[in-house]
Amino acid sequence: MAQIQVTNLTFSYDGSSDTIFDKMSLTLDTDWKLGLIGRNGKGKTTFLNLLLGRYEYMGTIRTSTVFDYFPYQIPGTWETECGEMLLERMKPGCELWRVLCELDELEADAGILYRPFGTLSCGERTKLMLAVLFSGENDFLLIDEPTNHLDQCARETVKRYLNNKKGFILVSHDRDLLDACVDHVLVLNRQTIEVQGGNFSSWWENKTRKDAFSVAENEKHKKEIGKLRKASGRVRQWADCNERTKIGFDPVKEHDRSKNTRSYIGAKTKKMQSRVKQMEERIDREIEEKEGLLQDIENPVDLKLFPLSHYKKVLLAAREYGMTYPDAKEPVFQNLNLELCQGERVFLHGKNGCGKSSLIRAVLRNAALAAVDRDDMDEPANGETECIRSVCFAESGMLKTASGLKISYVNQDTSFLRGSIQDFCARRGLDESLFCAICRQLDMEREQFSKNMEDFSEGQKKKALLAASLLTPAHLYIWDEPLNYIDVFSRMQIEKLILSYMPTMLVVEHDVRFRENIATKVVKMGDADDGRRD
Repeated sequence: MAQIQVTNLTFSYDGSSDTIFDKMSLTLDTDWKLGLIGRNGKGKTTFLNLLLGRYEYMGTIRTSTVFDYFPYQIPGTWETECGEMLLERMKPGCELWRVLCELDELEADAGILYRPFGTLSCGERTKLMLAVLFSGENDFLLIDEPTNHLDQCARETVKRYLNNKKGFILVSHDRDLLDACVDHVLVLNRQTIEVQGGNFSSWWENKTRKDAFSVAENEKHKKEIGKLRKASGRVRQWADCNERTKIGFDPVKEHDRSKNTRSYIGAKTKKMQSRVKQMEERIDREIEEKEGLLQDIENPVDLKLFPLSHYKKVLLAAREYGMTYPDAKEPVFQNLNLELCQGERVFLHGKNGCGKSSLIRAVLRNAALAAVDRDDMDEPANGETECIRSVCFAESGMLKTASGLKISYVNQDTSFLRGSIQDFCARRGLDESLFCAICRQLDMEREQFSKNMEDFSEGQKKKALLAASLLTPAHLYIWDEPLNYIDVFSRMQIEKLILSYMPTMLVVEHDVRFRENIATKVVKMGDADDGRRD
């Protein structure tokens, strides 16, 4: 067991006015299973890179441990080689027998070691890299969002695997994963940083109580400050009035006054002024105690949605529907029966490759072709929608969308995002100021608006697509893995929005908490075993 001591760590990126960390100090134990929590852009991945020594910084990081990082960077030139040949390049000194043992714990077929890396699925790549990561001894492991793009079954496997390990920092926005796998949390709050024992749920419960106490204390201080200001104003007014009576008086009306009373009046005024000063000092103390009470409060703005009402009850129907891509030996799926009515939020559930995204493409193409037939298609062309319309596949059975259906779509792929926000809004017919306002409500910094969208982080790209979807009035909202890279606070913010507006939705999302809170119906595709064990 060793410790990681961080003292006065200060860091900002070259050319940026924002300080990511300012004199941060903390101590971590390398025996912990530590969850790293924070909003997008707060510096979670940056902190891992600082531990790895990849950036120059001010302050000190002292430890005797060796760090290793997930995911490994695999250049395109390596993808034609089999996994076994890449072990030494990913982790120098890696031993094959240890990797095989870890793959067995991950319930992965050892055969993935002998296939070209580029042919492995997202889940297979994740399991292989985790097996390599944990094949060392006495390393402290830095694990950055291991479940993105994984289906629920693979997530459950990774969750069970990490639950049996220790000595790592886990960056994840998946509440279910954090609850199952960590025993401490390192939280990058809005203004402060805290380390606390427990998992996400215990920390969130403590934070909720702390925030409620801070709000109550803030209100108490505000009332006390108001009372003191009023009292101070009255006493100051009395002192001023009293001071003005020192010189000059009417001997007829004020027969008990004489020049000798001037010193008495002066002493009384001085006493009043002293009381004013004491009150002002109390006001300053109250203000000082009030400062900082709300600095870490997570109080996201309530988002708005503009769902449209359709004249038909059933917006989407599939009967014995199947899809087959050209040159494929087997259909992607077949005999699918689905009905989506207004007000329902249907989640497609199944393993990677079972056809969830393919079904979404078929629905989008069906609606787009129907709009072309009616000659009322007003959707702006862009790389995203053109790709959908050009998809070729053979269909069986029936798939039908309601006439005149307006769809708001969030693609799981963000690679098509290019250019400025102004160009993006112009292509989609969005009001730029409203779009930026929604992005700000999703906690995107204003500095991002001057960048090209290809320079956004993955979380910021997803928030841009979500903002565009929220701003688009629609009968049906189709979201394909919308929460990848989205921080946990924004996830809860989006949950609240959906439960408030009750839009009609077709969703693919592997965050089990999100699905349990939002879905009105779950449609299983393929072998949709969720991987849970009793």
